[in-house]
Amino acid sequence: MKHVKKASTRTRAVTGGALAAAIALGAFGAYSANATGEETAAAPAAAVARADAKNKNTTQSTHLTIEAATEAAQATLDAAEKENQRVSVAVVDRNGNTLVTLRGDGAGPQSYESAVKKAFTAVSWNAPTSELAKRLAQAPNLKDIPGTLFLGGGAPVTAKGAPIAGIGVAGAPSGDLDEKFAQAGVATLGK
Repeated sequence: MKHVKKASTRTRAVTGGALAAAIALGAFGAYSANATGEETAAAPAAAVARADAKNKNTTQSTHLTIEAATEAAQATLDAAEKENQRVSVAVVDRNGNTLVTLRGDGAGPQSYESAVKKAFTAVSWNAPTSELAKRLAQAPNLKDIPGTLFLGGGAPVTAKGAPIAGIGVAGAPSGDLDEKFAQAGVATLGK
């Protein structure tokens, strides 16, 4: 049997005191978190909405749901397939984050990334990418902005006059066709 040294009274007192303090602080933190949660849960939703409306340091924004983004992407892909075009489709949110991507059967490997970049470009400037491509003559440095692609095929989605998403299509023989299919996805959201 091994010899175990017995802890001194002082060591036991310090360790016990630290343990008691940790337990007390943990209980206080749990109580504080619970009390805050109860106050929020008990407040009527209307009062919370009024408080947010009065706060000049915050804003509200409209976002496309994942269901709507998926519906738009599928409508876009369907429009391309009706014309025997093999494309990829991307839908990004207002911040350029990808919500949905669909790669059609037989779409080229470059089309996936190009669709995402076109969607990002359209939502960033709230304009179709074919229109933005024309602006390169006056501002050629636009093309140097990371994540953008100034070729036809991107269309913005707006709500209340503000951009909320972008739809990008790539893989058809021309940017005009890509953009036509992207607009089909945008039109689906207006129904």
